[in-house]
Amino acid sequence: MRHHGIHHVTAIAGPARRNLDFYTRVLGLRLVKKTVNFDDPGTYHFYFGDSHGNPGSILTFFPWEHVAPGRTGVGSTSETAFRVPESALGYWTHRFIEQGVEHGALEKRFGQSVLTFKDPHGTSLSLVGVADAGKEDAWTEGEIPTEHAIRGLEGVTLLVENGEPTGAILTDVFGFSEVAREGSLVRYRSDATIGSTVDIRSVGGFLPGRMGGGSVHHVAFRAADDADQEEMVKKLAEKHGLHTTEQKDRNYFRSVYFREPNGILFEIATDGPGFAADEAEDRLGSELKLPAFLEPSRPKIEAHLPELA
Repeated sequence: MRHHGIHHVTAIAGPARRNLDFYTRVLGLRLVKKTVNFDDPGTYHFYFGDSHGNPGSILTFFPWEHVAPGRTGVGSTSETAFRVPESALGYWTHRFIEQGVEHGALEKRFGQSVLTFKDPHGTSLSLVGVADAGKEDAWTEGEIPTEHAIRGLEGVTLLVENGEPTGAILTDVFGFSEVAREGSLVRYRSDATIGSTVDIRSVGGFLPGRMGGGSVHHVAFRAADDADQEEMVKKLAEKHGLHTTEQKDRNYFRSVYFREPNGILFEIATDGPGFAADEAEDRLGSELKLPAFLEPSRPKIEAHLPELA
């Protein structure tokens, strides 16, 4: 069965060591892949997710050692949300206090309890309490007790000038449906369990977003396979007059990219072949993995990358 929804979210971080520590130790996510930015091999590309690196669980980062801070504004992703069991939100509030994590008070959105927080680089994040999330996959070998562990992505919030054309792409192309409205927020859901939610907030008169530390670089949506991706590309062109890049092989999925009408960079990524393509599942994230075309440059790349320990 084909499931649509968010495949992954990619953001820009500050120093690599700090990024790695926060997401693996403080949040308890699994480092499922340690590689480099294929287009900029002097930069790490970290993939964090659940125990299997399932589509919909993945938040990835390009850590830049001396990056200037970004600015959230129109045409940007203003928040990335994780799923946790509803009963875990008290645990996470205490953990954030203990770990010195900047966070807000519990709030309600669309009837769900939400705990907002920021990572050390200024990325806006939240934990959403989901009643039956305890049955879902999680990484259980970190510091976080299994009953409180993150269960993957819940979704993203997009800050845009006019949400209608973006919403039309979600429904026409990506298999989402509009399910609720609350103030200036419009909620869209897909049929997936994780990575199923996109909230669009339409605002006028805001400054445009500026890419930098803490900014989301792009949001990737799931395609079951190449044929599914091709169908989406065709719909984008025929219904919305939007054209994607040529397909790029990212080793763990195959991707095309385009900017939606409000300027946010979207990706369509295939579910396969997955993160076990070049590494046994029990060894995911344990070694620096490079695509074949960069392997001859490994010594030079490794010498240039920042130390992680």
